[in-house]
Amino acid sequence: MIKTLILGTLATLIVAVLFSCENSMTVIQEITKQDSLPVVTAYDIEYTRTDSGYKQVVLKSVLMERFDGKDPYSVFPEGFEVSFHDTSGKATSSIKANYGIRYEKRKFLRARNNVVVINFDTDEQLETENLVWDQKKKIIYSNTFVKISSPDKVVYGDSMHATETFSEREIFNFRGVLEVEEDSISD
Repeated sequence: MIKTLILGTLATLIVAVLFSCENSMTVIQEITKQDSLPVVTAYDIEYTRTDSGYKQVVLKSVLMERFDGKDPYSVFPEGFEVSFHDTSGKATSSIKANYGIRYEKRKFLRARNNVVVINFDTDEQLETENLVWDQKKKIIYSNTFVKISSPDKVVYGDSMHATETFSEREIFNFRGVLEVEEDSISD
């Protein structure tokens, strides 16, 4: 009788413990997630990359937030501008966007929202909503609609790949070319 009472009580306790240890997935995720606060927040930044004493790249941003972890990254939630320079220090091209995220180890920057790339030497401008800059390969590409304006024409396409200086490029699935003529009206 006592043995049956002890086993019954023990079984009841085990069942009660099993059903009382219920955590929602939200609570578990909250406990186990990585820290979501930036380790560094910087305002009005200007970063210059040089090689052999020559300025190559300048990155400017109003706000940068840096996050650590296995794949550290920096976020530019209020936009950024990157300019590329030749050996004389002259800016040859630039990339601007309203938002960006740069992965440190991968040397990979993803830009979105009103992305504009300008080649100052050829006076050409690329406009798109999404752009990737692969710093290791020194290329930029967009898998979304692109518009490229030059002094004499405007080209539309579904996507494109280019050198990071935007001096060489390939546009995929042309949607049209619009020839631009100078205005011949005189005052």
